[in-house]
Amino acid sequence: MSALLERLAEARKEGNVARLAEAIPYARWMQIAPENGTGELLTRMRFHPELIGNTFLPAIHGGTLGAMLEMAAIFHLLWETETETVPKIVNITVDYLRSARPVDVIACAKVTKQGRRMVNVFAEAWQEDRSRPVATANAHFLVKSDADAPPSL
Repeated sequence: MSALLERLAEARKEGNVARLAEAIPYARWMQIAPENGTGELLTRMRFHPELIGNTFLPAIHGGTLGAMLEMAAIFHLLWETETETVPKIVNITVDYLRSARPVDVIACAKVTKQGRRMVNVFAEAWQEDRSRPVATANAHFLVKSDADAPPSL
């Protein structure tokens, strides 16, 4: 069992979703962590100066927004579904809707379609006003490898 799945089991037992980020070095470095204080699983990316892409505006770099949306989708899959493997990204399409100011970014995700091996997730990120998203994403994840699938006839 991977370190992430061990932490997931511990986090579920404690009811502490924030423990998921501890097992992912990239999430720790980007200061991305899930939270569920409102009863809804949200992912927050704390602002820090390394996130700035356009210093003239200033605005958060689009790549960090895309990474944050991907992490929000992964956290959602790990916490809200009964996956036994770490989800593997197949593809992601990010729509950038407006400049992200130098403040925290919050995201939520939801599964839009789940099959035996693939799952489609929609994620949305905003800053202070949820009705004004800064970016959205549609992502496909492999949640069960071909090796785990039953043999075809």
